Amino acid sequence: MLKYAYEEKTLSSEAQKMRDILVEYIAVVGRRLPDDVTKKLDELSKIEVDPLQQLVYDTMKENQLLAEELKRPSCQDTGALQFFIKVGSKFPLLSELKDILKEAVYLATQKAPLRHNAVQTFDEYNTGLNIGTGLPTVYTEIDGDSDDIEMYVYMAGGGCSLPGAAKVLMPGEGYEGVVRFVMDQMTSYGINACPPLLVGIGIGTSVETASMNSKLALMREVDSVSPNENAAMMERLLEEGIDNIGLGPQGFGGEKSVMGVNIINTGRHPSVIGVAVNVGCWSHRRGKINFDRDLNYELPLHEGVEL
Repeated sequence: MLKYAYEEKTLSSEAQKMRDILVEYIAVVGRRLPDDVTKKLDELSKIEVDPLQQLVYDTMKENQLLAEELKRPSCQDTGALQFFIKVGSKFPLLSELKDILKEAVYLATQKAPLRHNAVQTFDEYNTGLNIGTGLPTVYTEIDGDSDDIEMYVYMAGGGCSLPGAAKVLMPGEGYEGVVRFVMDQMTSYGINACPPLLVGIGIGTSVETASMNSKLALMREVDSVSPNENAAMMERLLEEGIDNIGLGPQGFGGEKSVMGVNIINTGRHPSVIGVAVNVGCWSHRRGKINFDRDLNYELPLHEGVEL
């Protein structure tokens, strides 16, 4: 059996600079939740009144404080790294981007440290590097001819990935079928994802478009609202419905089971409705970093952080 072999590439000096910034930021994402998630968890903790639920939220807060103090990941499962990127065709490091990201994950795994979560499928062995065939996962959209780049960094843990599912519905099932599909997943698997959850729902023309939409929905902030009026109404109704399941924090029961429900929808074939759901756990380790051509950066989800 061939073992996964990885050799560091010879990067340009500017590519090395971008890589090193990303190494630092990946470590931050692993230990510090984005500002919108921290704010939402604080809001939800004030709603629950049961002593057990309060204990869970207090433990979450203590966990975050210790992670920052000790400079260690806030959850032992640091996920499989995923990057969702919009980049202009004139960004100067576009040709080196894939190698930059792979090296950044490899080096951040040692620095942070991150758990080795890269298992080669069928061969069934852990590479021990936290990278492997197709890992990290990189989704890139060329967005016009600008020279800057927008990048979401996401740690897709095992628990929060378990409720993920996609299906193509018969058109006669309508949007009621979408709701039924989502609620079936949440009642069957939602407890595995360490609630309160961020639920991302994608609607499109096939399983792959719906699945991508649902993952991109997890990149939206927890209190964001769909610009489509009907989708926004479904977000509200599904949030109420999933809350009524009564999962509560870490599955101990309570008033609130979700931080939010986000829907991203794109066009579909008239004969089908593709629907997918992906879930983020309470420790929703999602970051965003924007670079200009000179590698000046902004961290819109982590105010006050300097790398």
